[in-house]
Formats: sequence, C-alpha cells, structure tokens
Amino acid sequence: MSDDDRVEIKVRDNGPYKVSGPVRLVDPEGNEIPVEDDGRPLVLCRCGHSRRKPFCDAAHKESGFDSCVRAGGVPRPEG
Repeated sequence: MSDDDRVEIKVRDNGPYKVSGPVRLVDPEGNEIPVEDDGRPLVLCRCGHSRRKPFCDAAHKESGFDSCVRAGGVPRPEG
C-alpha cells in the first residue's frame, strides 16, 4: 500500500478530526452517509457541539473545547 492509498486522520488542536484519503462514512445501523467525493478531506466533529454531526461546523470555537492530543502509546482495553 502506497502512502497515497492510506487514510490519514489528523487530530487538530482544540478542534475536529481531519480525515484525508478514500473512506466510507457509516452510521450505527450500517448505512453509508453520503459525502461529496471531491478530493477534499472530511472534517469530523470531536467536541460534540456541532449542529451538523458527524461533520464539524466550528462549534468547538464557541464552546471552548480544549484538547491537544499528542502521539503516544495505544491504550490497552480495560477488563
């Protein structure tokens, strides 16, 4: 798999997930959520305040969402 074929999910400081690459977005029932395939990345809400979930509408700016995730180890499942 080349780097061009890989999906990248970038966690943006105090903001959304930016998803670049070929992906399908699926709801909890398994239905595909249509997205325009124009080559632009998807920007998905991470703060929970968007009125366009699962898409970001910049509500994180008004809500004061604060999260600056940095790379680290993968957490182990509890249990």
